[in-house]
Amino acid sequence: MSSTHRPRSFVSSASSADQMDLLPPFQIVNPAIRQISPQRDLQRPSSPLFAPIPLNYTLDPKSPLVPAFQYQHRHLHSNNTPLPPSPPAGTISRELTTTPSSSSSSGKGRYVRIVEVSPRDGLQNLPPPAVETTLKKELVERLLDAGVRNVEVGSFVRGDWVPQMADTPQLLPLLPPLTSRQLPLPTLSPSPMTARSSSPFTGRPTTPSVTPHTSSSLPPEAHEVHYPVLVPNMRGLEILLELEEEWKGLEEGRGRLTDEIAVFVSATEAFSMANNHAPIYKVLSSLPAVISKAQSHKLRTRGYVSCVITCPYSGATDPDAVIDVVERLLNMGCYEVSLGDTTGEGDPESWRVLWERGKMRGVDMDKIACHDTFSMALSSILSLLPLGIRTIDSSLAGLGGCPYSPGATGNVPTEDAVYALHKLGYETGIDLDRLVESGNWLSEKLGVRNESRVGRAIWARKAKRESDMGGSRRREGEMRTNGPLKAQGGAETEDGS
Repeated sequence: MSSTHRPRSFVSSASSADQMDLLPPFQIVNPAIRQISPQRDLQRPSSPLFAPIPLNYTLDPKSPLVPAFQYQHRHLHSNNTPLPPSPPAGTISRELTTTPSSSSSSGKGRYVRIVEVSPRDGLQNLPPPAVETTLKKELVERLLDAGVRNVEVGSFVRGDWVPQMADTPQLLPLLPPLTSRQLPLPTLSPSPMTARSSSPFTGRPTTPSVTPHTSSSLPPEAHEVHYPVLVPNMRGLEILLELEEEWKGLEEGRGRLTDEIAVFVSATEAFSMANNHAPIYKVLSSLPAVISKAQSHKLRTRGYVSCVITCPYSGATDPDAVIDVVERLLNMGCYEVSLGDTTGEGDPESWRVLWERGKMRGVDMDKIACHDTFSMALSSILSLLPLGIRTIDSSLAGLGGCPYSPGATGNVPTEDAVYALHKLGYETGIDLDRLVESGNWLSEKLGVRNESRVGRAIWARKAKRESDMGGSRRREGEMRTNGPLKAQGGAETEDGS
């Protein structure tokens, strides 16, 4: 992986009755309850991702499911739009009826760690002007609000080579001082009355959580905050250590800026020369000193390997060449190695072959992660779940890219990965709705397309629901003011009476 690029990889890995007493005269329900006309043959085609929902629906206050979706109309967002209704227990999103799988082949609550790379890999290749440091800060805060605990926040590379990362030294001191600390994950709001919460960092209203997990089912590491930064060489590490010294966080009780660095190596010589400007052996020979010095300052190290499936310059990559580099990095002291499909040409079978080769050669696959892109990234990730993958690298809204691999743009969207994992019964500690909100916010701020299909779909459903809710509230107001006949556009007599 490069100073300008992170390999695209997967990585190692109150009752309803009580509520009714508090309700105002009108009720708001899930808009996906009743069709407008049962005779109209309009059905949404079945989808492996979303539960079928009729396209022609309207509000139905007589639905037996009403109690689960009622809420008090005076609780509004800051922009005066109604709060989302309380969802049925166990749903993956407030906008979906989907629940985690309970089949024998499901994840059964196994924790899969997500390493979020959007603040670094997602932003580094954007064209000028530089993304504002304050926006990056808010991005990290939003990710933390959503339950993401491993956020790659920047890199200590030359600012003239990667201008979007030049402000990493300014960004780190602005982030919530939570390195290595336990931060509670989003939890299901106990009742609609307390559904709206605020960010502990900015006071900004946050979406009510419906995460399917319970904190007791997740390992301690799921709560630990880490801000890894990319360090290409000894000089990059020295700049980080100098910044830590100036920060004096430990002396003043603020904690450290970060407790993790990342180093990168290519699996092919051609890409190493293009990306690292040196052959593989020279890059590898420079890393032991960097990793050792990082360890002496209590910084753990994560390794990245680029071009693990194919190389844009030399074609298919030999799996044994990949494992050679992986073994070297683990022996140097990397606690985990992320395998990056830089070109995005991998598929489930090629990933299976590489994974099995690592196992055959005795590599501890619990220490292997994956980072992928292109249309088959998600299917490749899912194919590795039965093989035991524990960590996945992903990027909010699918942001990312590599300048040394033409056409290799984006990463697997975090929203898509989290949806799929939760649907299959795995746990991430991440709230999908808050994640989707953040992805759409970021895409709008940057003026780029949101590459997450899940993000776009859930956001569209949210917009439709809020529009329907707004219409219902307007109709209720008209009925209170004009009476039900005029509010419904009732017919007049010939003399206008």
